[in-house]
Amino acid sequence: MKKGIHPEYYKKAVVRCACGNEFIVGSTLPEIKVEVCSKCHPFYTGEQRILDTSGRVEKFMKKYADYYKKLQLKEKKS
Repeated sequence: MKKGIHPEYYKKAVVRCACGNEFIVGSTLPEIKVEVCSKCHPFYTGEQRILDTSGRVEKFMKKYADYYKKLQLKEKKS
């Protein structure tokens, strides 16, 4: 490796989350601040909910209800 062109590597860089969680990683920065970590992210904590706030699923089902009915009738005849 050439000398003087690579950033300094910190073996004990601290990652600080907005929730207060801290952990140590290797990085070229001595301190890293993040908004979401694995302790507070909804996907990892199991609190994730899929919300259909605008009724998209119902709108889709209403729009294609006739198509699905015809498809079911066709399958029954076969």
